[in-house]
Amino acid sequence: MQEFCQLRDCVGGWESGEVGVWDFGFPAGVVGLTGARVNVVEQIAQGAVAERPALMADGRVVTFGELFERVGAVAGWLVQCPGFRVNGVARVGLACGSGVDYVVLALALLKAGGCLVPLADELTDEERAEVVERTGLCGILLGPEEIWRRGEVMVVEGTTGAGWIPLGEVRIEEEDAFAALDPAFIRFSSGTTGRSKGVVLSHRKLLERIVAANAGLGIGPEDRVLWMLPMAHHFAVSILLYLHFGACTVIGKSSMAEEVLGLAEETGATVIYGSPFHHAMLAADAGGYGWPELRLAVSTAAPLPLVTAEAFQKRFGKPLVQGLGIIEVGLPLLNTGGAGDCPGAVGRALPAFEVELRDEEGVAVVAGGVGELWIKGPGMFDAYLSPWQTVREVCEDGWFATGDLAEMDAAGLVCLRGRRKSVLNVGGMKVFPEEIEAVLDRHPAVRRSRVTGREHGVLGMVPVAEVVVDEGAVKPGELIGWCRERLSAYKVPMRVVLVDAVPLTASGKVRRV
Repeated sequence: MQEFCQLRDCVGGWESGEVGVWDFGFPAGVVGLTGARVNVVEQIAQGAVAERPALMADGRVVTFGELFERVGAVAGWLVQCPGFRVNGVARVGLACGSGVDYVVLALALLKAGGCLVPLADELTDEERAEVVERTGLCGILLGPEEIWRRGEVMVVEGTTGAGWIPLGEVRIEEEDAFAALDPAFIRFSSGTTGRSKGVVLSHRKLLERIVAANAGLGIGPEDRVLWMLPMAHHFAVSILLYLHFGACTVIGKSSMAEEVLGLAEETGATVIYGSPFHHAMLAADAGGYGWPELRLAVSTAAPLPLVTAEAFQKRFGKPLVQGLGIIEVGLPLLNTGGAGDCPGAVGRALPAFEVELRDEEGVAVVAGGVGELWIKGPGMFDAYLSPWQTVREVCEDGWFATGDLAEMDAAGLVCLRGRRKSVLNVGGMKVFPEEIEAVLDRHPAVRRSRVTGREHGVLGMVPVAEVVVDEGAVKPGELIGWCRERLSAYKVPMRVVLVDAVPLTASGKVRRV
């Protein structure tokens, strides 16, 4: 594999050359770190070895030296863009497909002092607009290949190939309290409305959860991590972690088993981080490559079906290690010790965390019983954005209630049994029934709707809808099409059933159980 060490541009274009020394400073006048504040990108850069590979993509290698040279150049351009707030916190939306460009732009945004707000590819224009409004963005950073809103509004094109859309000065509720957190990241778990509140993470909390998670993952400079997930949803305790501990992230373009395994063989990948869907496809591969370099296979984003775990271990001779990732908490549980005997478990608490199961009265549940999973540890989120709630207001003495129902044995091994709340997990993406119902209820022929989840062999859960309509006014397929135009694909009901009535509570609300 040919190694490329310098770039013609900061994001696009490649040139071979010698490894150089990169400059992490900002132009004069740009606010840097002050006092006890930290910047996660600066922390990663300080420990990086310039000549070691940081990213592999499209048959090329991006070294740490090259990566941070590009990041510094993009950050320098970004802080000079109109509307980027040098004083205060610049909340910036990032619209960019997964790949090297996403990594560069995300790191540059954080380095420049901005707060990253992912605008995922699958969101509709309406959903993206909702995120923009709720977060009060000062601007949107577009990847080189991102076409959203290009041609519709003023876009400042940089020599980097990235684009900048200024949105003006917008203040949010509790602006001063938000800025005081030193925020780095805002993530809406569903992408839009419903019960999604917007999780705020500071630079310091990101670093805390990276260190805590790696106590279980054991990622190091000799690892090459094969990346399979969308970066807009999985970045904080994955890509940042790999970079922080000197590992190389291998980025492919295909999720087809043959191509993935070919990339693994070509790059000597040692770790794979993917969803059950990806692992099921790999396990079904009939090729001869046994992946001898593989030391750790992590399954996340959705519950791991037993049949997938068994097929993967049979195919590659390695257990699938399931982990429980929670945006408010990080990666508190990982099944590194029990994956062979109990692959359906999410594991035991990592060293920095404590876990408890509690009943509805808040009383601890004995081993073998089922209760709500509560977690305490480092890297806990700083606040919910809207409505504004600090972590101290949400947690009880540092304990976070996950909403997951779980069972834990005497040795601390945790198995999930369901959810207390109505939120659905569709292929690792959180979906709120209320959001889908709101879209259905906007149809002129719909009188009432209820959305629930149905088990699915690959996605874990899919939404289905019961709908009350005017007689003969609309067919189920038309309602699915109505949703498809207004919702991300994973939120569209798999099935719509026309019913005479949906069950209600005494107060007239839709009954969830």
